[in-house]
Amino acid sequence: MTDLVSLRRSRAHPARDLHGFLPTTPEELRARGWAQLDVLILNGDAYVDHPAFGGALIGRFLEGRGLRVGMIAQPRWDVLEDIQRLGAPRLMVGVTAGNLDSMLNKLTAQKKVRSDDQYSPRGETGHRPNRASIVYSQLARRAFPGVPIVLGGIEASLRRIAHYDYWSDSVRRSVLLDSKADLLIYGMGERAVWEVARRLDAGETIEQIRDVRGTGYVLNPGQWESIEPSRHVPDGRPVALPSYEDVKADKRAFSEMSRAFQYETNPGNARPILQPHGARAVYLNPPAEPLETSDMDELYDLPFRRAPHWIYEGARVPAFETVKHSIVTMRGCFGGCTFCSITEHEGRVIQSRSAESVLREIRALRRMDDFRGVITDVGGPTANMYQMKCKSDAIERACRRLSCVHPKICENLVTDHGPLLELLARVREAPGVRRAFLASGVRYDLAERSPAFVRALARHHTGGQLSVAPEHCNDAVLEKMKKPAVRSYDRFAERFLCESERAGKEQHLVPYFISGHPGSTAQDMIDLARYLKQRGMRPRQVQDFIPTPMSMATSMYYTGLDPFTREPVYTARELREKKQQKALLQYWDETQHHLAREALRRAGREDLIGTAPGCLVPPEHVSRRAARALSAAPVRAAREGSRAAAPPARRARARRRDR
Repeated sequence: MTDLVSLRRSRAHPARDLHGFLPTTPEELRARGWAQLDVLILNGDAYVDHPAFGGALIGRFLEGRGLRVGMIAQPRWDVLEDIQRLGAPRLMVGVTAGNLDSMLNKLTAQKKVRSDDQYSPRGETGHRPNRASIVYSQLARRAFPGVPIVLGGIEASLRRIAHYDYWSDSVRRSVLLDSKADLLIYGMGERAVWEVARRLDAGETIEQIRDVRGTGYVLNPGQWESIEPSRHVPDGRPVALPSYEDVKADKRAFSEMSRAFQYETNPGNARPILQPHGARAVYLNPPAEPLETSDMDELYDLPFRRAPHWIYEGARVPAFETVKHSIVTMRGCFGGCTFCSITEHEGRVIQSRSAESVLREIRALRRMDDFRGVITDVGGPTANMYQMKCKSDAIERACRRLSCVHPKICENLVTDHGPLLELLARVREAPGVRRAFLASGVRYDLAERSPAFVRALARHHTGGQLSVAPEHCNDAVLEKMKKPAVRSYDRFAERFLCESERAGKEQHLVPYFISGHPGSTAQDMIDLARYLKQRGMRPRQVQDFIPTPMSMATSMYYTGLDPFTREPVYTARELREKKQQKALLQYWDETQHHLAREALRRAGREDLIGTAPGCLVPPEHVSRRAARALSAAPVRAAREGSRAAAPPARRARARRRDR
């Protein structure tokens, strides 16, 4: 474990700012004249004072409401002194593992330890424990007896009920029980954390705070069998999920739990959830109401320093370098993709900022020393869902659909790109802005409905490459993902490339694909590899499917059942087979040829091993030079095909580039 305390004490830093950040050292506490904090936040990430970092966002939010908030980032977990250096807080200790689940942050899809940690100084590993939510909560319980422990963040949010844990290949109980926290806040926690803090400040005990939306807690024997009716639903009754013991013993029960849980995620009609764990039970209130535009504006107007804390002595935090010149315009996603956990954490309702708020943030960016007029991203989970919503609040609150765009775009969804186009135009015209890109990724089935958006995207907001996520080409696999058919991607790609051509730009799509997703057989991956090769596509963005807690695809992976249809689903569970599926999508990479050949032989497709144009990989005896020529042929063909209609000047540039 790296000793950050020793690093902080090793020498003074010339750029210490004792008043600009949330206090993380006793020196900062004294500089503010504070004898005691109201709230202490324990954070698994490095402390970066930027709205993209959840711990900092919640800390600033509470500070903005008059509370004295301190932050201890990546504390040592083998001693108590590190988290005690700011003293015991008056109201509560907030705990978050950080912006990622700590196990996802540490291990790859092949269960190998990652070589870096994007949320730690210098990208170093070893600054946080495994299952950080549990470790920090238990540490805080020992360090601050009698102080309420409130658990939050994405790790806690996605492990709030019994869940499959990929890294231990087991069903684990709710993180609430293992952490021994008093309360769990799930989702984007601003509303819930403020109500909890306000009521604690008013004199209520943590045991009395049991009805806050977006929170969960443990009920002891004798309590949950006769629980008081909930004030959030007309009949006051919760939905009872299969018990932890049942879902651990029976995969069908796990699948039914996953299905039932999904239908209680709309704040407009969600019911409380009760899940027994032995003699005790976990109780979850309905989700918090989404933020209004004014609330979102207030969040991003908070006085963030937009920099890592000075304790890191200028060390770079890689995740911050990625987002420091970007702007978040919205949160939430109504896509409902089964492999994604955004819906379970941020919700399906799109919550957007105003254009005026975005322009104020641009002015803040201009004050950064290293800002050169380029905004690296203007977006959110999906760039082109800004201000999209249901045509009726009443319909939205009553709706039980799990996706607004699958199996087709809902007729009640307003897909107008006008507000986004207006926002982007104002961003481009803002003083000091030279370029503003959309790097978040584009939902192409929505973009198809707005030729004006695709035109603006190609002309103004793409820097040569645009990220999109078709994920697969097989309709049956895409159905399991809850993604649109590949025909939609093909139509969008054609339109985008045409608009790029009209703008006089040579631009490319960077498609993302997933290997090893539930429902995808070896033959499906072979079909996808052939689809890619026929189009001269060499995807470098291939994600080996990782079963993250609570997603529907994870339920399919663990149980072998589709929770919606209750039918069997094929899943590649062996690590070797997962590697083989990924290798097929990297057919052009010599280092993957041995795995791709294994996959083809395993599927009985030796006919695709050879040097003929239709083959995917060469035989073992073919020289590397011949193998490179084989894999390059379709790329050259695709390139030549695109040049045929290109202007003479562009054809000449392309020929010079190839030489």
